[in-house]
Amino acid sequence: MSSAQKFPPGPKSFFPVKNFFTFRRDATSYLQHLAQKYGDVVYFKMGPQHVFFLNHPDLVKDVLITRNDNFIKGRALQRAKRLLGEGLLTSEGEFHRRQKRLALPAFHRQRIAAYAEVMTEYGERISSDWRDGEAMDISVEMMRLTLAVVGKTLFDADVERDAQDVGESLSAIMNLFDAMLLPFSEYLEKLPLPQTRRFEKAKEKLDAIIYKIIDERRRSGIDRGDLLSMLLLAQDEEGARSEQMTDEQVRDEVMTLFLAGHETTANALTWTWYLLSQNTEVEQRFHAEIDEVLGDRLPSVDDVPKLKYAEMVLAESMRLYPPAWAIGRLAVKDFQLDGYTVPAGSLVLLSQFVMHRDPRFFPDPARFRPERWTTDERESRPQYSYFPFGAGSRRCIGESFAWMEGVLLLATVARKWRMSLVPNHRIELQPVITLRPKHGMRMVVERRR
Repeated sequence: MSSAQKFPPGPKSFFPVKNFFTFRRDATSYLQHLAQKYGDVVYFKMGPQHVFFLNHPDLVKDVLITRNDNFIKGRALQRAKRLLGEGLLTSEGEFHRRQKRLALPAFHRQRIAAYAEVMTEYGERISSDWRDGEAMDISVEMMRLTLAVVGKTLFDADVERDAQDVGESLSAIMNLFDAMLLPFSEYLEKLPLPQTRRFEKAKEKLDAIIYKIIDERRRSGIDRGDLLSMLLLAQDEEGARSEQMTDEQVRDEVMTLFLAGHETTANALTWTWYLLSQNTEVEQRFHAEIDEVLGDRLPSVDDVPKLKYAEMVLAESMRLYPPAWAIGRLAVKDFQLDGYTVPAGSLVLLSQFVMHRDPRFFPDPARFRPERWTTDERESRPQYSYFPFGAGSRRCIGESFAWMEGVLLLATVARKWRMSLVPNHRIELQPVITLRPKHGMRMVVERRR
């Protein structure tokens, strides 16, 4: 970089690792502070790493769409390969494009519509175990519910019996993920440290569940028309290779969709129940719509377009608490950005959490107001001011699945239940790969009818 080239404004420190540890301690607040103090393009260093934090819809489009071929996934997802392998979330280039082609048929509109009955059936079954007036961790219940849904719809597998093991293993991995981002963690994880052993033990549990599902299906030889069958039988006619996926490749895709497909939706639902419990008027309107549309029956796929307010509630919840709260990309080559040169190897950060709370695009941003998602208000905002599922070629493959699942599960559960936060329960963010409630979500369930 030319000595005459200036970096964008940002926090200066004689100790570059200070920014790293400040970021780790409270990432969402730190990024909000940077955007408010320094503007839309912020520069800082985390150890030796150049970091450019961007906070404008035009810049989101520039990185994720216009010049997306100049970027690869950031350090967080590269480190996540230890768990996810070369799945859709972590793979790059032609290999990613091939895997996406193979998985796309499972997410076609007609197939997603066929999943609706499973979603409502599991929502009704799991919530029927609750007792009126019982206090429970709703985040655990939502994880159990969405795990069962993704297991049945995409892999035709009954994983309810494994829900506790999956939940405990995933929580352990999330809690250890911060350590995986430390400088030189690639070398530290080769040592027999306690956190390394805990991570490996949790990963082994998840692998055992996934490989069992794959093995049972391989031995049966039955094409059940679900995603797992597609992966096992797929021949990539467009690509150069035509061989079937190995068990390891199938494992990576199953693990990615198995975990990403339930973790994100469970978090979205958990934060939605919390926000409804804190906003009585919104909750009353939400329940009124469900009662009017459904009466005494379970929702179906045909009801999704009619549950407009429920969808607005979910959209507003994901604005305030986006399950994927930040996106990191590494620049492959130098490029120009707002008059600055971003050198190759720099980390470019985008944050849904910060953008979604920017008052330029969402007035009174801390307020939970589903009416923001009426057609007129939605169309008045810049396109990439809201991007909970990412954008461009790496946009979440399961977005349509997630929207339908979120609306149907909210409606299914809210037919019979409302929730109130346990008094004095601490609400604190845990921004790791996803945005979890750090202390869970202790709520009292109350029967409506």
